[in-house]
Amino acid sequence: MIFLDKLKKIDRGIVVLMLCLMAAGTVAVYRATAGTKLDGLHISSMMYFGVFCVPMLLVTVLNYRLLTSKLAYYLYAFGIGMLAYVHWKGQVVNGAARWLSIGSVEIQPSEPVKLFTILLAAHLLQKRQGEKLRFVQDLLPVCAVFALPILFILKQPDLGTALVFVGIFFGMLWTGNIRLSYMLTAVGTAGIAVGSVLWLYYADRELLSKIVKPHQMARIQTFLEPGSDPQKSWHYEQARIAIGSGQLHGNNGLYQQQGFVPYAYSDSIFAVVGEKYGFLGATILLMLYFLLIYRMVGIILETKELAGSYLVSGMTAMLVFQIYVNIGMHIGLVPLTGISLPFISYGGSSLLTNMVALGLVLSVKIHQGSFE
Repeated sequence: MIFLDKLKKIDRGIVVLMLCLMAAGTVAVYRATAGTKLDGLHISSMMYFGVFCVPMLLVTVLNYRLLTSKLAYYLYAFGIGMLAYVHWKGQVVNGAARWLSIGSVEIQPSEPVKLFTILLAAHLLQKRQGEKLRFVQDLLPVCAVFALPILFILKQPDLGTALVFVGIFFGMLWTGNIRLSYMLTAVGTAGIAVGSVLWLYYADRELLSKIVKPHQMARIQTFLEPGSDPQKSWHYEQARIAIGSGQLHGNNGLYQQQGFVPYAYSDSIFAVVGEKYGFLGATILLMLYFLLIYRMVGIILETKELAGSYLVSGMTAMLVFQIYVNIGMHIGLVPLTGISLPFISYGGSSLLTNMVALGLVLSVKIHQGSFE
């Protein structure tokens, strides 16, 4: 009875937007795999969605305060343990050890660790009760919480997912009332790091190649000089051509159908949307994302408890960063990296993480003023 009473308070707007995104994702996966050896992945995608509705609803009716309490330490420790095990016994795919095989099921531990890290960060930040964050007592512990999974994930290597943690970190600190001087220092440090990479690329490329991994060097070169090496820039160029060929209304998806766009069903699925449905289809997709983020920001502003506000801000930062980078890397705004498009790209681990993330957001909305 309590379960049903709580579900009656659910934010229907978020649920409807999620269903629309899932429908769009299923169609996009179908378009990306129809007539190929991967034909039928859209069926798996729908099955994943149906199964993952169960943990999402369970998290929705569970009081989020339980998860942002001391339990967050145990969840975080479990997540770090999974990342350590991946480093030791992980399944290597395309040169990176990112997956664990449990029977016939493969999971990517870095995905749920995003949620565990956000939960613990929200627990630590709410202790300050909205006051300015102190450097040693408040900021350093949160930095350590994010640094540990980032280091493990960089070892896999998976720069894209590591950058998602960085995006979440800055998003949560901004809402956590960080001092402006600290934030400017952090942004300045990041700017110096990026500037150093750019300077080394043009001034001493040999030294830069010793600092970054070969595939990272290739991505930097592809981004800064797209036409310098056709082989290295193939993915980047074909994705842009596919999106551009869609024009206003889209076309029959020639580039995707003939296999010119690598990983069209996963990381590069936005190229499928842009080619098949054109500017109008891509705009509708972006509008769905905008409305979802808008509603999540509304919950942040409505929530009176800091733990809930920080929790939703972390989930919002996670989705915003992934959406921006995934779409941006296909239209030339950022270098190529392995980040999936939330609810659109095919992938069980990422879909489960995103659905549970929305479940936690809905839990914050439902339990405002209620401690049951």
